[in-house]
Amino acid sequence: MANQPGSEFTRRQLLQRAAALAVLAGPAAGVLSACAGGGGGSAGTTGTKSATNPLAVAEEAPLDVVIFDGGFGVDYAKYDINLYKKAFPKANAAFSATQKISDQLQPRFANGTPPDVIDDSGANQIKPGTLVDSNALTDLSPLLEAPSYDDPNVKVKDTLLPNVLDVGTYNGKVYLLNYGYTVYGIWYNAKVFREHNWTPPKTWAEFKTLAPQIKAAGIAPWAHAGKYPYYMGVPIMDWVGKVGGKQVLIDIDNLKPNAWRVDAVKASLNAVLELVHNGWMLPGTEGMTHTESQQAFLDGKAAFLPCGSWLENEMRKTTPAGTELTVLPMPDLTASDKMPYGTLRAEAGEPFIVPAKAKNVAGGLEFLRIMLSKDAAKNFAQATSSLSIVKGSADSVTGSTGLASVNKVNTAAGDNLLAYRSVTDWYPTMINEWEAATGELMAGRFTADQWIDKVQAAADKVAADSSIAKFHRDK
Repeated sequence: MANQPGSEFTRRQLLQRAAALAVLAGPAAGVLSACAGGGGGSAGTTGTKSATNPLAVAEEAPLDVVIFDGGFGVDYAKYDINLYKKAFPKANAAFSATQKISDQLQPRFANGTPPDVIDDSGANQIKPGTLVDSNALTDLSPLLEAPSYDDPNVKVKDTLLPNVLDVGTYNGKVYLLNYGYTVYGIWYNAKVFREHNWTPPKTWAEFKTLAPQIKAAGIAPWAHAGKYPYYMGVPIMDWVGKVGGKQVLIDIDNLKPNAWRVDAVKASLNAVLELVHNGWMLPGTEGMTHTESQQAFLDGKAAFLPCGSWLENEMRKTTPAGTELTVLPMPDLTASDKMPYGTLRAEAGEPFIVPAKAKNVAGGLEFLRIMLSKDAAKNFAQATSSLSIVKGSADSVTGSTGLASVNKVNTAAGDNLLAYRSVTDWYPTMINEWEAATGELMAGRFTADQWIDKVQAAADKVAADSSIAKFHRDK
């Protein structure tokens, strides 16, 4: 991530990145399969089960945790490790942090010595679909059925926000505990908008009226992380769901024939292309990493930025004083959108996993149980300005404009929430093609039809490949 702002983003660079991801997704599957065991969670050392130790952790067993050093930082993990040490003072419990999850941990999976807990996140994550397909993960049902840390009469699963386990569920079993509750949208600085007397747009027509005013003030209307096309998935896929309704996204995830060849997809892509062709993009943004584009936005060079609610914490150290980070739901794209204004993609993110071959599976599950305590959840919200999946985690946290706006729009959305899985974690080869096509779109080299052709071909290829495990969702 050392690329400089404004560096040229060429087709060759894009294809190199896509090829690199394909290498991770392809051979990795074989490597993981070679070491995979059953996903039942019975591996490793165990202790004596009791009321205070419902998962039967061996009290002296070491605990090895690896945390992704990204948008949420690592301070919350230090707190959680200390809670574990208080519960098991004889255990050598420690965590390490990295941004290179796949690079560092795939060899450990291959030789049968993975950590006990992994925060499998970031651009270099090991794709969850690959791990599940390789039987490399522990089924988390013993954790979810265990008594909660705060009340032995309440199960862990009953302390969580609704539907947060869906993202980590594969064919009926929960393998990923997505700990952070992430709200996605476009971000703006309310202070800047107030100073210019700009009103945040609720419709695409309002945005197109506002964009020239923003540009006339010497500010680019939009910035994005061109090096990581995933971020433009926020507006693209949210608009697909808003225009076409949830069923369109469900059909896409379930690899329904020609699911990408619907009007909602084309409408979304054409709107995004207006950003490109009208000169509303920050110059050089197509060559920026996520942190570079985020910093440009925070420095006032762009008015809007698509991102998840980890933004405030990820950029805390370099955010100018007085910035009032605020998240905005995607504007209505058409007058006939099937989903109302305020519809969000809001879901559990930041996947934590317990490898099936971990030496201390019980300890890994217990560490997650501690993370789901009221104490740890509140600390997470305070430390990261983000929600966790634990009910009420941020009820008493104040002083964060970003978190306050996230709470506000999430509450207003109610059940109008969007989700999609095939191009985020289910099918690595499809993700590669989706990102490559999106990079070409944002560089102005693809039309909407070319994007659709490339992505539909990738979906068809996955659907026809019997060696790829298929996943299905109904909601």
